[in-house]
Amino acid sequence: MSDNVKYYLEDLTVGMKSTTTSTITAEMIDTFADITGDHNPIHVDAEFAATTQFGQRIAHGALSASFISAVLGNDLPGPGAVFVELNLRFRQPAFIGDVVTAVAEVAEINERTGRVKMKCYCEVEGKKVCRGDAGVFVQKRPTD
Repeated sequence: MSDNVKYYLEDLTVGMKSTTTSTITAEMIDTFADITGDHNPIHVDAEFAATTQFGQRIAHGALSASFISAVLGNDLPGPGAVFVELNLRFRQPAFIGDVVTAVAEVAEINERTGRVKMKCYCEVEGKKVCRGDAGVFVQKRPTD
């Protein structure tokens, strides 16, 4: 295997799974707001967020989704894969201090096109905060 590729298309099988875990911090939310320009006070203003149904600041849904990107880009399929699609449904928010586990599992492999469908979700204490699927293109093993 190349040092830049973790899995080639031929290495993948349906059911392979990988995870990554991150703890949500206030700094993470603030940085994400600065990067994206999404300064909705439910994310960045503790006083405002305290008046909402959540009673506290919540992480951006896209911040949780970005942990899925980390699994796909680093672990499964990993370096060399191209992330091209993400369909998610957000079920509940993640809060500061929550430990978010992102999970990606190979669901379908198209040998002809190199496209792989991944089932994905993020969970906190066993409860899904988002779930859906992702599409990635995975390199075929070089024939050299």
